[in-house]
Order: sequence, then C-alpha cells, then structure tokens
Amino acid sequence: MAESVAKVARRINATAEEGKDYLDLSSCHLISFPDGVFKVLSSVTGNIRTISLADNEMKTISSKFCSIFTQLRELDLQGNVLKKLPDDVVQMETLSSINLSKNQFSEFPQKLTEMKLERIDLEGNNISEVPVERLLSMSSLKWINLRSNPLSPETLSALQTPHSFELILN
Repeated sequence: MAESVAKVARRINATAEEGKDYLDLSSCHLISFPDGVFKVLSSVTGNIRTISLADNEMKTISSKFCSIFTQLRELDLQGNVLKKLPDDVVQMETLSSINLSKNQFSEFPQKLTEMKLERIDLEGNNISEVPVERLLSMSSLKWINLRSNPLSPETLSALQTPHSFELILN
C-alpha cells in the first residue's frame, strides 16, 4: 500500500514540477481519484490534456474530477471496475477520446453521445444495447470499438446501417 501511495505521489509531483500535459496514474491500485491530487495539481490542471487511470480498481469517477479536468483531450480508464460515468462527464467539452475498455459497463454510457468525442473504446464490457440513432447523430465520431460485448441481435442489425465512423465489432 505504501509503495502505491509513493508511486502516485512521485507521478503527481513530476507532472506538477515539470509542467507536463500528461498525468499517468495507471497501475497504482487506485479505487478512486485521490482528492489530494486536485490541490497538488491546482496550478497545472489547465495544462493537463491526457490522463491515464488505466489498470486500477476504480469503481467511480467523481463529478469533481469532471468539473476540474474540463480541458482534457484524452481519458484512459481501461481495466477498472467502472459501471457508469457521472452525468457531469459532459462538462469535459474538449474530450475527444475516451477508453472505457475492460470495465463492467452493462449499459452504454448515454452521456457520451452528448459530447464531441472522436474515439470511444468500450471493448470487453457487458453491453447489449447501444443507442445507434444517437451514435449516428454524433458528427465528430470517427471510431468506436464495441468488440467483446454481448450485443443483442437488434443492436447488431441496427449497426449495419450506413455510418460515417469506423466500427469495430470483432
């Protein structure tokens, strides 16, 4: 445990001290985004464009996270135990890529269709229904990965309609 805390502290301090635009907190055994991080990074949060929280044990993302990191372009949350996203995720107006693969979503995160995302990765979840009409109306969407989800026959059929984005199913 102490080793994980030290790893998080080192990575956060490096981001703050070096003014990096990338915060890597992957594989740190986190169950949530540490509140103390907001204070340490307060002077550089506006500079951070990419955050990786991959391969942790996170069950939730807080509304505070979404309202503080509104300038993110990429968010990597793969390999956690997330089941849903907060509604406040729509506050992340500059987000163009989100990786939610290998989590525990059983429903498609509907708020994603209200954003200007270019890339959505939902591989390896438990999603059976996808809001196809809403995806089709996302003019910015270029790529979506739905591989390794138990998609219903109705959803698979609806996804056969012509679309302007690359669709990964298998």
